[in-house]
Amino acid sequence: MTAVVEQITGEQFLAADGVDDWRVLDSGEVGAVFDTGSFAKGVDLVSRIGALADAANHHPDVDLRYPSVTVRISTHEVGGLSERDVALAREISAAASELGIEADAGSG
Repeated sequence: MTAVVEQITGEQFLAADGVDDWRVLDSGEVGAVFDTGSFAKGVDLVSRIGALADAANHHPDVDLRYPSVTVRISTHEVGGLSERDVALAREISAAASELGIEADAGSG
């Protein structure tokens, strides 16, 4: 049986612990920009994001460019945000931190 996914508001997303790197976007998604400083470090982060996304069966949009990685997340089933987005955002931020990569707090 598939679990029911319930939509949350942008405010609920931002109130969650561990999502300080993320911004609610006008599109209804959340986004973060991670300043990798190098293309190779960006590839490392994208690889980690891919593994996390596959494990969660929840796949974000990822844009790798020198010198940053932009990530956007939403839950298609609800046409907005859900706790699945909170969980994946936390994991992505933790992976970036482990790699010594900081988020650009003004972007998303």
